[in-house]
Amino acid sequence: MRIYGDLDSGNCLKVKYTADHLGLAYEWVPVDIMAGQSRTPEFLARSVMGQVPVVEFDDGHALAQSNAIIRHLARGTDLLPDDPWLQAEVDQWLFWEQNGHEFFVAGARFQMVYLKRTKDQREPLRVERGEQALDLMERALATRDFFVGGRLTVADIALLAYTRLAPEGGFDLSSRTAIRSWIGRCEQALGLNTIH
Repeated sequence: MRIYGDLDSGNCLKVKYTADHLGLAYEWVPVDIMAGQSRTPEFLARSVMGQVPVVEFDDGHALAQSNAIIRHLARGTDLLPDDPWLQAEVDQWLFWEQNGHEFFVAGARFQMVYLKRTKDQREPLRVERGEQALDLMERALATRDFFVGGRLTVADIALLAYTRLAPEGGFDLSSRTAIRSWIGRCEQALGLNTIH
């Protein structure tokens, strides 16, 4: 399979983390979103959404949206529980990650990393809601090691990608000890180097 993505994007890193953890063979195809490479006719033929990541499978099918991709890749593995209720809990966190976390935490990071804004130039709404999202995660992780079922799942991978990069968006994790411990557990489970 081919993974079209940008290694500076947490959404793309989710797919890479999942594929690497599962030992899946793939070709990484870099896409420079700031140069408009996700808007070319060739790219849009793979994904009308014009976003990365996109995975093109050996059978010719292509799938976009990071959480849909990692959920698909994880079918039949320990990263996606067999139990329907636990799968629903995974989905709960996947949907929240895109609606209550990514837009704010990743959005603030995008402004600083891609748009080269200072911490003070970030959009106040993204900062406020990003802090709220991180606070919610801190509360949830105070009583659990991982988000669902006591073990690493794609719910953790989805939330890990941008949470471990949150300091690049101006967010301070130093007082969020539950999040930092969880990041360490996830990094160890996935074989990732510690970045913060």
